[in-house]
Amino acid sequence: MNRLAILGASGHGKVVADTAECCDWLNVEFFDDAWPVLQGNGAWPVVGDTAVLLDRLHEFDGVVVAIGNNRIRHAKLLELQATGVQMVTLVHPAASVSRYAAIGVGSVVFAGAVVNADARIGLGAILNTGCSIDHDCVLGDAVHVSPGARLAGGVQVGELSWIGIGASVRQLIRIGARVMVGAAAAVVADVPDDVTVAGVPARVVVR
Repeated sequence: MNRLAILGASGHGKVVADTAECCDWLNVEFFDDAWPVLQGNGAWPVVGDTAVLLDRLHEFDGVVVAIGNNRIRHAKLLELQATGVQMVTLVHPAASVSRYAAIGVGSVVFAGAVVNADARIGLGAILNTGCSIDHDCVLGDAVHVSPGARLAGGVQVGELSWIGIGASVRQLIRIGARVMVGAAAAVVADVPDDVTVAGVPARVVVR
């Protein structure tokens, strides 16, 4: 492992780069569509936009998309995957991932996250700092589980959904696709597609 390209140079991208270095990627470069105005992201250079990355893919041993917006991250991941480039999955060495769990391509698991036995995580997921995904959970593509969120056993989360910071989800709950769960919400009943829920217990606040 030597050269890693990261698409997306936000603060989230900075943590992805740090995670990559902890996973022994020694040469990390950023690409972002705000380039050339954006020239750097902390310790790492921003050297081009998506078009430049597509021209330079042959120079890299792997690529990861570090964009917090679920829809954009998913679209960029599929665009890059279609080129045949090696899409990278990053698991921080301080995360705890069961050998019986499955983590989808292009996902990032940050420090302190826990993924237990028979959990299945889709493409391009973000399992953020200190979150926990218990046994038999199933997360669709491009789901983001925020720092400190807790999913009990057997929870299902549809694609492109976002579980807010510190939220908790009761066992066997089904959360639909494209859902936003508010910070510190307690989800104790199933949630349909395309809504925002918040509160304790969580209720639909936006349809």
